[in-house]
Amino acid sequence: MKFSTLWLTLIVAGLSGCQALSPKDHRPSMDAAIASQSHWNSLPQGQASTSLYELVPLPQLTPLIQTSLSNNPDLAQTRLTLSILYANRRQSLGARLPTVDLNLQGQDQESADTSYQAGITVGWELDIWGKLTDADAAARLDSAAGAADLQGARDLLAANVIRGYLQLALQQQLMNVERRRLTVLEQNEALILSRYARGLGSLYELDNARSNTAASRATLTTVGEQLAQAQRNLRQLLGDRDADLPTPEAFPDVMLPLAKFPEQDLGRRPDLISAYLGTQAASKRASVAYKSMLPSLSISATLADQGANLSDSLFASPVWSLLGQLTAPLYRGGQLKAAADIAELTAEQQYWSYRSTLLDAVLEVDAALSKERQLTLSQQHLADAVTSAKRSSASYQQRYRQGLVTMQDLLSIQQQQFDRESQWITETYNRLVNRVDLGLALGLGVQS
Repeated sequence: MKFSTLWLTLIVAGLSGCQALSPKDHRPSMDAAIASQSHWNSLPQGQASTSLYELVPLPQLTPLIQTSLSNNPDLAQTRLTLSILYANRRQSLGARLPTVDLNLQGQDQESADTSYQAGITVGWELDIWGKLTDADAAARLDSAAGAADLQGARDLLAANVIRGYLQLALQQQLMNVERRRLTVLEQNEALILSRYARGLGSLYELDNARSNTAASRATLTTVGEQLAQAQRNLRQLLGDRDADLPTPEAFPDVMLPLAKFPEQDLGRRPDLISAYLGTQAASKRASVAYKSMLPSLSISATLADQGANLSDSLFASPVWSLLGQLTAPLYRGGQLKAAADIAELTAEQQYWSYRSTLLDAVLEVDAALSKERQLTLSQQHLADAVTSAKRSSASYQQRYRQGLVTMQDLLSIQQQQFDRESQWITETYNRLVNRVDLGLALGLGVQS
């Protein structure tokens, strides 16, 4: 059989085998999965936002976020991971280009002249089945997925900085409430001590007042440490142990992000983008594994010469040769087929990982929307409770001066007031953090 006939036969067999061994394309299923999600049960007071900066329009937060994006060690590692993926892409792209090798050799023997040999070899594997193209596409998709991972890490870091700032505001306000409580308890203790010295009170009342004052001091110490820990956590996010942090006395405004259509909102999430691209990359690698079972054709050209000096060995009268090599795997003990099966199963596994990520994303949005409704009602009820507790405290103070209630009754009502204030502050914090979580779940982040 002539070489051309054999080559044509291998091409036809390869093409038919390539069609039979094509991996499954998961893109239609992934597109259908995200498009099939029902509309969000959104909240009417939501506002359209495109970034976390718009969600929390606070000037003091912007430099903190920018510092964290520049200095955070974990984010720096993620950036380096992406750089490695880009280098892998360049490596796979280079596999599609010809290779050029230079060989220089000198030989010096006794009773013989020194001789030099030189040669330049150009090699090129023809990408007849698109295997190298698929490998390059897989590396390109890996790089794009890595870029999405980096964006996701940036978004999460920015959200954590916002949460850290809200934590500072929470602990500072709780400390202020506890300081006011301690002041009132110390005043009451002094009053009871004065009455006891005049024989108007009991030892039980004095001991109870001292116990409440000591307990408040202990709580104030605990809250102070929690504030210090919140500062340490935020400095860790910033990547700077000595960072100058603000001391917020109140919570900033955090808008409620508008949840529109699932396909539009979830399409912005970096983790979903990464999972989508990762599934495509796995499919491309499966295609490469299948095409590795097909024949391959490589061509090499060599230009060689030798001479008594280095110049003659390169430019005197070089001899060229051209070699075409056709290789086809016949028997490898099932290794190539097993490798193709593994790649196909890996792509299938990646597809279900995407489905899992999609489900998590949908549930995160649903949970955040539901929690916003619950926290709104809870915060309103606690606000009413605080208002009622303040009125009751003022009323009991007046009645105590009139001798209508005991000091123990007054202390109990005052304690309830401070407890309700602390609960309201904590619930406000929970609601604001949940809005940040909702924004992150809807794909809001920070610009690259």
